[in-house]
Amino acid sequence: MEVQQFYYDNKIVKKFIYATMLWGIVGMSVGLLLAFMFLFPNVTDGISWLSFGRLRPLHTNAVIFAFVGNAIFAGVYYSTQRLLKARMFSDVLSNINFWGWQLIIVAAAITLPLGYSTSKEYAELEWPIDIAIALVWVAFGVNLIGTMIKRRQRHLYVAIWFYLATFVTVAVLHIFNSLELPVSALKSYSVYAGVQDALVQWWYGHNAVAFFLTTPFLGLMYYFVPKAANRPVYSYRLSIVHFWSLIFIYIWAGPHHLLYSALPDWAQNLGVAFSVMLIAPSWGGMINGLLTLRGAWDKVRTDPTLKFMVVAITGYGMATFEGPMLSLKNVNAIAHFSDWIIAHVHVGALAWNGFLTFGMIYWLVPKMFKTRLASVGLANFHFWIGTLGIILYALPMYVAGFTQALMWKDFNPDGTLVYGNFLETVNEIIPMYWMRAIGGSLYIVGAIVMVYNVVVTIKSGQKVEDELAEAAPLTRVSKGRTAGETFHTWLERKPIQLTILATVAILIGGIVQIVPTIMVKSNIPTITSVKPYTPLELEGRDLYIREGCVGCHSQMIRPFRSEVERYGEYAKAGEFVYDHPFLWGSKRTGPDLLRVGGKYTDNWHLNHMYDPQTTSSGSIMPSYSWLVRNKHDRSGVQDKMEAMVSLGVPYTDEDIANAEANMGAQATQIEKNLYSDPDFAKTYEADKKYAAENGEEFIEMRDREIVALIAYLQRLGTDIKIKETNELISENK
Repeated sequence: MEVQQFYYDNKIVKKFIYATMLWGIVGMSVGLLLAFMFLFPNVTDGISWLSFGRLRPLHTNAVIFAFVGNAIFAGVYYSTQRLLKARMFSDVLSNINFWGWQLIIVAAAITLPLGYSTSKEYAELEWPIDIAIALVWVAFGVNLIGTMIKRRQRHLYVAIWFYLATFVTVAVLHIFNSLELPVSALKSYSVYAGVQDALVQWWYGHNAVAFFLTTPFLGLMYYFVPKAANRPVYSYRLSIVHFWSLIFIYIWAGPHHLLYSALPDWAQNLGVAFSVMLIAPSWGGMINGLLTLRGAWDKVRTDPTLKFMVVAITGYGMATFEGPMLSLKNVNAIAHFSDWIIAHVHVGALAWNGFLTFGMIYWLVPKMFKTRLASVGLANFHFWIGTLGIILYALPMYVAGFTQALMWKDFNPDGTLVYGNFLETVNEIIPMYWMRAIGGSLYIVGAIVMVYNVVVTIKSGQKVEDELAEAAPLTRVSKGRTAGETFHTWLERKPIQLTILATVAILIGGIVQIVPTIMVKSNIPTITSVKPYTPLELEGRDLYIREGCVGCHSQMIRPFRSEVERYGEYAKAGEFVYDHPFLWGSKRTGPDLLRVGGKYTDNWHLNHMYDPQTTSSGSIMPSYSWLVRNKHDRSGVQDKMEAMVSLGVPYTDEDIANAEANMGAQATQIEKNLYSDPDFAKTYEADKKYAAENGEEFIEMRDREIVALIAYLQRLGTDIKIKETNELISENK
């Protein structure tokens, strides 16, 4: 039999490993800074690009797409070549994938702190970067499928199935969720509005977790766990059931992020039903992974690589049991908007993604550099301190979530809220935030120890960039099924057909949920009193997005007595028809703002943004003092309004032509309102006098950013007449 010699490309794998470690430390460091900002809110006082609202999306993007993303590429490029007995299809595409991905990460690291954000969770990057992501992802997919076509191994192993599903689904999710209308080089508006935007976003957001943080890692699990344990996968049949049921069911589950919201009930209920079904395939995969280690438990006790992998798979099992439970409406009513969700997310991120990545690196580096791990003792230290870090992070956050939910919903015998002041619930959980910061610190110490261990290992090894391999060429087989060949066995040697079927499986759920919501207008009833934002309010809304306020404040009052009593009438779908993008939020570090309009004076809002502790004693909100100082650039308002008209917002030509005049009039009125406070008037006039005496430019208050933000905040909820509390309670019985 003819045997062909060829070389595996190790260079690309090494590059992605180095990038994984670098961005892992960066992303975790930003997360740790954010954890300490809950304890010391003004630690970056006055520095706009280091504010909590701007750093939070930087942390999530860095951990998901930089740390985990590079780990995925490292594992896929290594395992694919060996599973298919072929070098990657194109070294050029491999390098485009690597350098393109790193440039995207750098672009995110620059633009997000500068406030260029769409505000859509896990999809905050603006439109030019979205295009770059799509192009680089296609380069990765072409490289992957091209390698399958020129492979020397007839059947595609289960890991390859998961890689294919990842490529196809992430491409579909990213493209449809990122449909936006550009206004300028770094500003765009989502083509969807309100409820529609929320559904598409969480169809993407949930499945970003499913198909970026889960399916590729399941592929890596199916390759690296058997390799590290030197055992075959426990069940081939279970892997088939696991794969097809998981990718079909997962895509339906997104609406469970929007329970009790203004999303139509039928979509919510579909999300709940399929979320509960997810337990079966998810635990099927966990069982397949853990039982692969049968007979290798002695090795698990001594091998740090396998220790990391066991905890990773266990963390996957815990998170994928908890996820369906959180989708049950009675559980979701307690957990949503609370720190319980933070605990849930980080069990998956720190244990499943983080520990599987660490285990993979500890196994890969010695193999690729033809040496032994420099220190097994340090790797074990990393394992134990990392495990302790996860526990100290997650458990206090669960306690914090339960505490928040119980306090938010607690009533006195006379029907009033026991904790009417939201800050009472915040101050109660500060000790839990301390524990989280300590747990996060331990976790990142372990990661730094790993980097040191890997660097020493690499220095002691050999530089093998192209690894020699040999395999027999793939012989032709009938296109149809051969005698005794099952359908799936036939499918495993047909990469194109497998890709097409996987695409069909993931499209069904998306089509059933999203098309009716977008195409059938009666699903989103309008309210005649709801009008488009004024030009100044539209500008203020963009500032709200820029500063990341949606990361701490929701704009979605659910139909619960506790929320109606605290915030006002529950949210209606028709209230959000002009919201591009939607701003419902997913966490209440601060109170809901849907009905905040008219609740406080303009002066209160100014003082609250300048120094939150002066208006709200005990607040952990940082100062946004630059909003009070900065001159507001309103030169693009007409372009923004024209873009909104293209998206269906009914601005007239007259509205657009008079935009600047209308902004000036509304801003001047807010300035007059601010003057009603003697302390403000005195300070403002003193500043004006000082500027004149020192030859400095003085910015009139009506021209500052804070005025536009006040205009937006004072508008919120005022389109809907608030009913009396007793009527609301009666309506919700």
